[in-house]
Amino acid sequence: MSRIQANLLLLVAAAIWGGGFVAQSTAMKAIGPFWFIGLRFAVATIVVLPFVWMESRKAAKPLTRSDRFSFLLIGIALFGGAATQQLGLLTTTVTNSSFITGLYVVFVPLIGVIFLRRSPHWIIWPAALMALCGIYLLSGGSFLRLTVGDFLTVVCALFWAAQIVLAGSAVKETGRPLGISVTQFAVCAVLALAIAAAIEPISIAAIRAVLGEILYVGIFSSGLAFALQIIGQRYTTAPQAAIFLASEALFGASLGALLLGETMSRLGYIGCALMFAAMLAVELVPQLARRRSAAA
Repeated sequence: MSRIQANLLLLVAAAIWGGGFVAQSTAMKAIGPFWFIGLRFAVATIVVLPFVWMESRKAAKPLTRSDRFSFLLIGIALFGGAATQQLGLLTTTVTNSSFITGLYVVFVPLIGVIFLRRSPHWIIWPAALMALCGIYLLSGGSFLRLTVGDFLTVVCALFWAAQIVLAGSAVKETGRPLGISVTQFAVCAVLALAIAAAIEPISIAAIRAVLGEILYVGIFSSGLAFALQIIGQRYTTAPQAAIFLASEALFGASLGALLLGETMSRLGYIGCALMFAAMLAVELVPQLARRRSAAA
């Protein structure tokens, strides 16, 4: 596969994820947030499960109790991210959600610095400041104008970052990315469905009304896009992959405007640009520095 073809696959993956924000928002016109989360991840679990069996047959060593516990923690982190993002979409726009969620890119190295005592790259601090300024401008120049949904989406980005850190450690230890995926999907589905059954109404008619959205995010966002990402990253450079995958936020905002008629102020657009620049800086600057060091 050529690099251009690989980058196009990554662009398609980002577009699918961007469309997921629209599906998540429109689905809640007919169904509660926890029912939607539970059903989407139940579908994702079913989609990935057959591939896990093949992965387990080729595994070098069996899973330990510690491995299974780490998988459970990853699932809990995923549930935290999914729940806060879905609840956030009740009171924020698809545009805000897509850009604020993308800040997990900035939060991942910050978690490494705070909790894992990793030595930070210098770009983390200006990127974090840029992200904070971006949120400020997105609110129209006053944090008081941020909605509850915006704050929940910031919490969502923290959960996503924790999930990425935990999953990265677990996959290095076990070599089972699909096993981790199906476990986290199943944990998320069980927790969400349990809460939904307790506090949210449901009907067959409601499920039918949002079946397209459930299948889209369950099959395409969780299954197909993940596969495209894995394939694409094998045939392109890490900096180029970061750029194309970060475009998820741009697709989310564009589709929100096109399909839902969302708009924002000029300050809001500047804020989105700052957050997008922070995401790219955290991904690209360390990669480029490593390439220069290797070349020297």
